[in-house]
Amino acid sequence: MKTLQTTLFLLVFVPLMKSAPPLQQESLPFYDSDITWGSPIQQDHEIQSQDIRKDGTNVSLDASLRLQGDDSERNVPPTKDTNLPTCLLCVCLSGSVYCEEIDIEAVPPLPKETAYLYARFNKIKRIAVSDFADITTLRRIDFSGNRIEEIEDGAFSKLLLLEELSLAENRLLKLPALPPKLTTFNANQNRIKSRGIKANAFKASKRQYFRLTNLAYLYLGHNALESVPLNLPESLRILHLQYNNITTITDDTFCKSNNTRYIRTHMDEIRMEGNPIVLAKHVNAFACLRTLPVGTYY
Repeated sequence: MKTLQTTLFLLVFVPLMKSAPPLQQESLPFYDSDITWGSPIQQDHEIQSQDIRKDGTNVSLDASLRLQGDDSERNVPPTKDTNLPTCLLCVCLSGSVYCEEIDIEAVPPLPKETAYLYARFNKIKRIAVSDFADITTLRRIDFSGNRIEEIEDGAFSKLLLLEELSLAENRLLKLPALPPKLTTFNANQNRIKSRGIKANAFKASKRQYFRLTNLAYLYLGHNALESVPLNLPESLRILHLQYNNITTITDDTFCKSNNTRYIRTHMDEIRMEGNPIVLAKHVNAFACLRTLPVGTYY
């Protein structure tokens, strides 16, 4: 009887055991090659890209590599913005450099092809000859709203293409030497006195290469001038001298006392309001002008 039972067991159950597929042949779901965000394959990749810290928290693989780096790197102090290359600290675009409102205290090194520099509203205190020694392409400079007190002699002398220069809203006590092709100069709202402007500051040089004959717009309002600057160029169209301490004007200030036919043909506007002077007392000083200066006449 036992022999019969054993035979029946072998005939019934052994075939069933052989037909069962092995575990490693279990089919897996298939995903197309176009993996969408959140698919199981992507999730698996994200898990593999992480490393497990000893405390059980996850960090990215990149972070893990950084943590394994030299410990000395952790002690390196952060780089100050002022030490960055100029075109990272400022904005450089097609020959223009914009360094506005970034609290720089000195003129940054400029690309040699710079034509326009805008460095307004910073903390610049001094302009040196070396700041522009190699930048001969500059056509416009704007230093408005800084703290400039000193400009080295000849700081702008090599800028033979410079046409516009603004030093408004600074702390200047004297006027710098101006480059020959300048058309617009703005020094409004400084502390400039008459003794801070040389007698030949605007006088045309005998050497044509250094002649200041293109200056058309001169802004010296809100300073401490006691008199009108001498030898103003014939090319002047606009002259602003409002709110100074000007008390006297001579017949040669704007005109030529020895030439009654002389006319200043280019001068369109002179502003002198806010000065302690009665303009009506100096009628002969305006005889060569096409329009009278703006100011007090009585």
